[in-house]
Amino acid sequence: MRDVVLKGILLLGIVVVLKGLAEFAGLLLLGQGLVYALSFGKHETNGVYRFFRLITSPVVRAARTVTPVRVADRHVPFVALMLLFWIWLFLTYTKFSMMLEQAA
Repeated sequence: MRDVVLKGILLLGIVVVLKGLAEFAGLLLLGQGLVYALSFGKHETNGVYRFFRLITSPVVRAARTVTPVRVADRHVPFVALMLLFWIWLFLTYTKFSMMLEQAA
C-alpha cells in the first residue's frame, strides 16, 4: 500500500513539473509576441526579442515538425503556443484527477 502511495506522489510531482515547464514556455512565447508587437517592425534588432527567440526555439522547432508544410513559418510560434495551451490543459486535468484520487 505504501509503495502505491509513493508512486502516486512521484507521478504527481512529475505532472506538476511538466505543467510548470509548459506554463513557463507559454509565457516566454507570449513575451516574445508582446515584444514583437511593441517593436514596430524592428524586432530583429531588438536584443530582448532575440533572447526570447533563442529560448523558445526548441518549442517552435517541435511545433514546426508537427505542422504541415503549408503553414507559414511566421505562424508557427502561434501554433506552438496553442499546442502548449492544450498540453497545459491536459496536465492540469491530470493533476486534479490525481489529487482527487489520492484524497479518496
